[in-house]
Amino acid sequence: MTTEDFNDQSRFRQILTVPYSDLVSFVLDYLRRNSPVMIFFWSACIITAGIAFTVRMDIAGYFPFRSILLHSLLGFIVFPILIIPVHEFMHVIPFWLTGAKKIRAGADLKQYIFYVTAHKHVMNSGQFRLVALVPFISVTITLIILVLFLPGVWKWSLSALLFVHTTMCAGDFAMMNFYYLNRQRKIFTWDDADEKMAYFYEEL
Repeated sequence: MTTEDFNDQSRFRQILTVPYSDLVSFVLDYLRRNSPVMIFFWSACIITAGIAFTVRMDIAGYFPFRSILLHSLLGFIVFPILIIPVHEFMHVIPFWLTGAKKIRAGADLKQYIFYVTAHKHVMNSGQFRLVALVPFISVTITLIILVLFLPGVWKWSLSALLFVHTTMCAGDFAMMNFYYLNRQRKIFTWDDADEKMAYFYEEL
C-alpha cells in the first residue's frame, strides 16, 4: 500500500494525527489508560527494579564504596545514554523486514525523546507491534543473561541498566496500548518525516 491509497474516503477514515512535537502528551495519555498492555509494562518496571534492588543488596559489603558508586553511575547514566543508539537500531531491523526504504532517525531534545521512523512507509498493526517490541525483547534478554553470568559488581550496573531501559520503552508500550484499545479496528499508520507527523487511518 502507498500513502495515496488513503485518499479514498470510501475505504479509509483518518482517526488520528500526532505531530512529533506532541509525542510526549500522546505517550503520557496512553500510559495512563488501563489495559493488559499497561499491566505488563508496569509489572516489567517493578520486576526489573526488584532485580536491581536485590542485586544491590547482595553485593553490599563485598566491594568498596568507590566501586559501587562508579557502577551506579554506569548503570543509571552512562550505559543508558550509550544504549540509545542500540535501542533505535533495533527498531531499524524490523523496519527493514517490513520493506521500509527511507528510514530516518531523529531526536527532540526539548521532549527528551529519540526516534526512528520510515518516511511514508505504510504499516498495519501487526507490523507496528513488531517494530515496537524488538528493542525491548532483544535488550531485556541480553541484559538478563549478562546479569546472571557476569561476575561481581557488574551485576549491579547491568541490573540498573535493565531497569532504566525498561522505563525507556514507555513510548513503545504507549503506542502498543493505542493499538490494543483500538483492536476492533483495522488500523494503518504512516509517518511523514519531513512534516514530522504520524497519521493513523481506519479501514472502513
